[in-house]
Amino acid sequence: MSGKSKSWRWKLVVKVALGCVLAMDAALIVVSWQTANEEPQVQKMERDRLAAKAKLLAADVEKGKKIEKHLPDVGKECDAFYQNNLLPEASGYSTLVADLGQMAKNAGVQTSGVSFKEQAVKDRELNEVTITAAVQGDYQGLVRLINELEHSPHFYVLDGLTLASESSGNIKLEVALRTYLRT
Repeated sequence: MSGKSKSWRWKLVVKVALGCVLAMDAALIVVSWQTANEEPQVQKMERDRLAAKAKLLAADVEKGKKIEKHLPDVGKECDAFYQNNLLPEASGYSTLVADLGQMAKNAGVQTSGVSFKEQAVKDRELNEVTITAAVQGDYQGLVRLINELEHSPHFYVLDGLTLASESSGNIKLEVALRTYLRT
């Protein structure tokens, strides 16, 4: 082969290689230009998202500070509730019997078979007292009894009402209540 043909081929390979490099450079420029145009928008969206998240977190911190500021008042209210609404264990049962009897009398219903079951509440200096009773009366009287329970100065939780029997407008219910006594 002559020196001219090698030189010519060599020049062709260099030109093709240079063309490929230039084409790849052009492609990289296009990709960089598109990324540069998108990036500020993406960054702005990310910044807005983070700003909204920071605003929510700041609001949560503010709520926490308000709650923390009112904790002493909540403690006082809890102490007052314990003292005013929960009976002491020493006189609790006699007060419960009298209270339930008075509520039944005010409602115009009769109670029978009242039973108590006591269980200590762990770490609370309280005993949970489950009360079951049979209550008999008309519909309005039973509704008045439930209303009396709701407005009692003592704390009662009505756990359930079960229909025991019904005859000529007279309804007999099994009532399940719960209350707490201070130890």
